[in-house]
Amino acid sequence: MQFALIHYNAPGATLEAFLDYAAGCGFDAVELQCADVWDETDERADPEARAVEVRALAEARGVAICAFAASNDFLTLDPHERNVQVARMERICNLGKLLGTNVIRTEGGWQTDKVPEDKWADALAACLRRCVPFLEEMDVYLALDNHGKVTNDAQLQLLVLGMTGSKYVGTTLDTMNYRWMGWSIERCNRFYELSSLRALHLHLKDGNGSLGNYKGAVLGDGEVDLVYAIKCLKRAGYGGVWCIEYEGRDADGYTRCLEWAKKNVPKIMA
Repeated sequence: MQFALIHYNAPGATLEAFLDYAAGCGFDAVELQCADVWDETDERADPEARAVEVRALAEARGVAICAFAASNDFLTLDPHERNVQVARMERICNLGKLLGTNVIRTEGGWQTDKVPEDKWADALAACLRRCVPFLEEMDVYLALDNHGKVTNDAQLQLLVLGMTGSKYVGTTLDTMNYRWMGWSIERCNRFYELSSLRALHLHLKDGNGSLGNYKGAVLGDGEVDLVYAIKCLKRAGYGGVWCIEYEGRDADGYTRCLEWAKKNVPKIMA
């Protein structure tokens, strides 16, 4: 059982400092952001060389790289934009392999007037289907996150996965994001049941409130039912890393989250 830390809202002014922090706290692995490897504003950037360098930095500290965030936007009906996004995702997947992971945390996309809500699933699935051939070739998995507002609904997530039709596309289950969207605790629990069925990646996260009233909390101090979410993952046979995300402001927030996870997750999963 590995416990990981996402490179987000965490100490460390540089990637090296963040990796030092993760290793010093006792995390086994980290999830990195696309920007950690690829500066897409720099035409001279060599992200492949940077990925090799970053993997060596992590390995030197005894920390694995468990997932890589794509920062993609698949919510498009435009053929040209779709080509650009799919080609970019193929490169992201290759970067993930160079980093030593085959799990890519994948966004759905961002709301736009160009894509009505009744076309969201079609748009997302069309891009994902285009990715399947290179996913199979690389043995890389896309984990569709319930991040933002488009895919913050487990029923939509599973609809899109059904339309995609590949074991190489599953979900990222973020335990707070459904509540952040405004869903009731009861609906969040139902979404845990659904999303866990295809979970490839996980963000253990807690908090209180939704949308503009949301405040991050240390695991166990918020209002979401983390124990139920973990039980759902157990029933579904989840075998991935336990990646922690914390959006509060306490300096020791991540270490306290790790303490909670190490104390509770093994007992619940036993």
